Amino acid sequence: MEELLNVAVEAVGGQPREGQQEMVRAVQKSLRGGEHLAVQAGTGTGKSLAYLVPAIRHAVDRDTTVVVSTATIALQRQLVDRDLPRLADALERVLGRKPTFAILKGRRNYLCLHKLNGDVPEERDDQLFDPFAVSAMGRNVKRLHEWAQKTDSGDRDELVPGVPDAAWRQVSVTARECLGLSRCPVGTDCFAERARAEAGRADVVVTNHALLAIDALDGRAVLPEHDVVVVDEAHDLVDRVTGVATAELTGGSVKAAARRCGRLVDQAIADRLDEAGDGLAMVLADAPMGRWERGLPQPVAGALTAVHDACSACRTAIGSERREDPEQATARKLALALLDEVQETATRLLAAFAEEDLAKRYDVVWLSDLGADGTKVLRVAPLTVAGLLRERLFGPRTVVLTSATLTLGGSFDALARQWGLPSNKPDGAEEPADPVPDPEKPRWTGLDVGSPFQHSRAGILYVAKRLPPPGRDGLPPAYLDEIAELVTASGGGTLGLFSSMRAAKQATEALRPRLEQPILCQGDDATGLLVRRFAEDDATCLFGTLSLWQGVDVPGRSLRLVLIDRIPFPRPDDPLTSARQQAVDARGGNGFLSVSATHAALLLAQGAGRLLRGMDDRGVVAILDPRLATARYGGFLRASLPPFWPTTDPEVVRAALRRLATRNPDE
Repeated sequence: MEELLNVAVEAVGGQPREGQQEMVRAVQKSLRGGEHLAVQAGTGTGKSLAYLVPAIRHAVDRDTTVVVSTATIALQRQLVDRDLPRLADALERVLGRKPTFAILKGRRNYLCLHKLNGDVPEERDDQLFDPFAVSAMGRNVKRLHEWAQKTDSGDRDELVPGVPDAAWRQVSVTARECLGLSRCPVGTDCFAERARAEAGRADVVVTNHALLAIDALDGRAVLPEHDVVVVDEAHDLVDRVTGVATAELTGGSVKAAARRCGRLVDQAIADRLDEAGDGLAMVLADAPMGRWERGLPQPVAGALTAVHDACSACRTAIGSERREDPEQATARKLALALLDEVQETATRLLAAFAEEDLAKRYDVVWLSDLGADGTKVLRVAPLTVAGLLRERLFGPRTVVLTSATLTLGGSFDALARQWGLPSNKPDGAEEPADPVPDPEKPRWTGLDVGSPFQHSRAGILYVAKRLPPPGRDGLPPAYLDEIAELVTASGGGTLGLFSSMRAAKQATEALRPRLEQPILCQGDDATGLLVRRFAEDDATCLFGTLSLWQGVDVPGRSLRLVLIDRIPFPRPDDPLTSARQQAVDARGGNGFLSVSATHAALLLAQGAGRLLRGMDDRGVVAILDPRLATARYGGFLRASLPPFWPTTDPEVVRAALRRLATRNPDE
């Protein structure tokens, strides 16, 4: 393994690193012994090589497949376009054969040739435009047809620039809508099937957390058979799995199912489902917004029952699978896909309150607005995915989880509980907040291999302790003054990470006239272009919100001040957050610490992690929220951050920023 790592490091032009070597040994031990592993590896450790090298060795030795799951497209592309090709070439001599790899995404990410060729019947709503008319939609669809003649993969991510979702839907299908390889007239040329076949032959398959969740939770084998999963960007796993397990229902979605059934069943039966959709829309319009704790309002329960029964009638009328021409088979498959989705969601909503004890419920139900027209959508999401992950992900296979941010409050336990893993405290005691009591607990190890950065010498953590606590009415004047003074001292080079888009825009509008330094704001242009402009000018500032926190990677002088306006607690009226806190409290735990503070700690750590991206980087993380220094939970949050040199003295930090602004990059 040491030889393999040395060859790999040399192939990518890197240097041996102690943390990387420690991680390689731990991953190898995990794959050999079958014990799950969580590894925190700071930026600059080289964690991709540290798990890819033992994973490739395991796949080649055992003639099996290892799945690597990521949260972002950027990391997928890095692995498939850069890391794995170089590793495959470099390791061939040592391993005796060249390792193979593939990328696999959900079916919706690939062109459907059957649909592209016009063999799929369109819904009436889709006929409101001519696909090839001189319109934005028509131009995009025409471009997709032209691209289809050139692409070898049919992968949406390879289309640059991309097209809106509405246009892509005209040329793609979901897994439920797909006819399948044996029944589709162009199945042998299917891009999605080709990708699956290639993945089935590969040593390493790179995928995303959403597809990993579908494979593990839905019982649909969309990934090739595998005994090892490496979850990179593991801090995002729970949110992505929750997203996959969340369903929604509107009157419009019920009526869409009725339209799809209209060509296949007696009109009176389809009309019954259409009327059930109208009834659901009507009762939702009068139903209370927010989370429903005590049960479904009676009118809503009645409407959902009508939807469920009408779906059953349509399904019976459509009948079982039979021989039919491809067009009829496609129409039938499309109808059943949407019908099943509507009926399963209605069934889940009707069963959500069967358990009276909130802490034992499986699902959370809430009603919210959808879009500018005020249409209401009924949503249902799992209270926790810990049990699902423990049973479906950690049960059948060995899992390695890694990220730069896994220890919150100085411990892996906060995230481990969310993953469904037991506490690893020395006394072995299970915390009362563990949502999955299980005598046969999965065995796992947590390891922090540190970072090559000397955080206490390269960075300062400044908490503006003298400022007032943040309010609900935007940024107080004192916060704007503090930002102006910090940016002026730094001479720009500031990434402002705000808790809301409103706050980012307020700061931009208030400070542009006051400061000499240019300020870019998220939304002014495409995020990628804004980041590029920010990186090219070390006097420019970039202000944005949470979606920027994990997407900015700017090493060098252009980023020397990361500014965070407030502790990013979730909104107190967020349905899932409030339900999860109540459930933890009901089990005897601390709901605020386990849910809200853990959420905030993770985002703070991710935000602070933007500062040091290269070995020569220097800078300041400034957090304006004084509660980080004064509140009881402040210690937990601070322990989740990199070990920067701390101060609450504004004069000290401004002097440091002025020195950084004039620092020679070669010093």
